[in-house]
Amino acid sequence: MFTGFDFDVIQRALPYLWQGMLFSLGLTLLSMLGGILLGTLLALMRLSSFRVLNVPAGAYVNLLRSTPLILVIFWFYFLVPLALKKISGDAYATGIGPFYSALIAFTMFEAAYYCEIMRAGIQSVRRGQAHAAYALGLTYGQAMLQVILPQAFRNMIPILLTQGIILFQDTSLVYVVGLTDFMGAASKVAQRDGRLVEMYLFAALIYFLFCFSASTFVKGLQARYGGGR
Repeated sequence: MFTGFDFDVIQRALPYLWQGMLFSLGLTLLSMLGGILLGTLLALMRLSSFRVLNVPAGAYVNLLRSTPLILVIFWFYFLVPLALKKISGDAYATGIGPFYSALIAFTMFEAAYYCEIMRAGIQSVRRGQAHAAYALGLTYGQAMLQVILPQAFRNMIPILLTQGIILFQDTSLVYVVGLTDFMGAASKVAQRDGRLVEMYLFAALIYFLFCFSASTFVKGLQARYGGGR
C-alpha cells in the first residue's frame, strides 16, 4: 500500500507546516476568546426582559447560525471594502485585510454559538444563588459578574472547549482569502511537490491526533463537572 511513499517530503515540509499550525492555533485562540466574550454579552441580552435587547440578540444568533461560515468570511473580506468606498466616497478605499477579515468573521460567527452555550450555563445556575447575592446587597451587575457568570463558565467549560475544537477544524476555511493555515500549508506542499497522498494523509493524522486528544481531555472535564449540570 505504501510502496513509493515518500516520508522525506513530510520531514522537509515540517518547518512550513509548523508555521501553518501556529497560525491555526493562534486564530483559534483569538476567535475563541472574542467569541466567548461577545457570546456572553449576547447571552445576557437574550435573557433580558427588555425587548430592545433580547430581540436584536435573538435575531443576530438566528441569522449567524443559519449562515455558512465561509459566506460570513466573504462578507467581511469582499463587502467591507465596497461599504467603505460607498461611505467615504474614496474609490481606492481598501478593506481590513485577510487576517482581520477572517478573525472578525470567526469571532462573530462563533459568538452566536457561544451565546447559546452561555445562556444555557447561566440558566443552569440555581435562582437561589441570585437571590442570595441580592440579599447581600449586590446589584444585578455585581451578582452576575461575581456569582452567576463564574458558576456558568465552570459548568460550561467542557462544551466551550468542544466548540473550540470545532473552531480549530473550521480554520481551514481561511484559504478562501489567501491565508495559509496548517491545512493550507499541507495543500501547497502537496501540489508543489506532487505528493498529495503523503501530505493529505499526514494532515489527516495530525488533525485526528489533535482533535482526539482534545476530545479526551474534554471528556475528563465532563466527568469532573458532571457534564455541565
